[in-house]
Amino acid sequence: MESTTIKEINSRKIDIENQLEDLFKKNMKITDWDVPEADDNTAAQMIVKIMEDKLKLIKEDVDNGKYDFY
Repeated sequence: MESTTIKEINSRKIDIENQLEDLFKKNMKITDWDVPEADDNTAAQMIVKIMEDKLKLIKEDVDNGKYDFY
C-alpha cells in the first residue's frame, strides 16, 4: 500500500518537473536577452551544471536529515 506522502508527491510529479524545466528555460531567455549572440549550448550546459550542483547540495542536506522535520 502506498503511503499518503508517496501518493501526494506522485500526484505533483509533472508539476515539479515542469517547474524545473521552466526555471531552466527562464534562465536561457535571460541569457539571450542579456548577451547578444549568446552561445546557447554553452549557456544551457552551464545552467544545467548549476542546477545539478544545487540539487547535489540539497540531496546532501536531505541525507543529513535537514528536512526530516521541515
